[in-house]
Amino acid sequence: MNAPNLPFRWDVVTPDQIGRLLDGVEPPPLWYADELLACTGRVLARSGDADLVFVGRSLDSMYDLLGGALAGTSWRDRTHRLPLSFNVGGRWDGRRFRSRRISGPELAQARLILDRLGLSPYALARRARPVAFVDVVHGGDTFGELFALLRSWIEREREPWGVIRQKLRFVGVTSRRATSPKTWRWQQHADWTRELPARSVRNVSLDGWVWSYLGDSQVKLTRTFPPRHWLAEVPGPQRDEQTRLALAEAFALVALGRSGPARRALVRAMSGEPALAEPWSRALIGQLSTGSG
Repeated sequence: MNAPNLPFRWDVVTPDQIGRLLDGVEPPPLWYADELLACTGRVLARSGDADLVFVGRSLDSMYDLLGGALAGTSWRDRTHRLPLSFNVGGRWDGRRFRSRRISGPELAQARLILDRLGLSPYALARRARPVAFVDVVHGGDTFGELFALLRSWIEREREPWGVIRQKLRFVGVTSRRATSPKTWRWQQHADWTRELPARSVRNVSLDGWVWSYLGDSQVKLTRTFPPRHWLAEVPGPQRDEQTRLALAEAFALVALGRSGPARRALVRAMSGEPALAEPWSRALIGQLSTGSG
């Protein structure tokens, strides 16, 4: 079986590979910081004491922010990246677009990547804490593909679905809009969500401009990783100007997360959530408030 070939990403929390790569690079302004901090605090609160797995690249900024904020707390090792993209591509057949299917070897490679993150069916059935997959969401297609991959794998391995379903969470970061009884909610139109307890699929809204920036236009530190690349040899790190700017932004977010004002902003956001009644939430709030674990 192939080894995981994930795209290279610098460690921006404890860096030892940067050298002089950022010499002369001005950190970009974090104009979205207040919105990101408030959203991140609510994601923590709505995760249900779960380990956080950020799917794809869209919320790398939230991952970096937490890398700084959670350092020195008991949560310092509870955030992870799953940089898989499920954008399969396809071709036009006349007037109809036919999506490409993910191949058997590609699915096997995705399972290997999940296994290395401790997310195999065997591990999920026996883990002490739940796991929350976090991503920006419009229609929920990525979550749906990931759920289908996990569900079929669990069935294939004959691990207890009744146990595992209690340990899965999906937290979608949505673009904020006015709400009403008729508001379209992605999870109400995704059949797979009915296989999970109602508390397991949650949303957190984010300012539309920030949501679009993170999901659509932000320059990312790593290459996109769609199924057609899962088995390919991964190129080494990029060192072009765009990558250097993205790296500077990531470093700035880690530094922001380590700051007292940012931690206090996370505490304010968490304190406004129902999870405040839970011991785990109060414990994390206490650690963020004192900067200790």
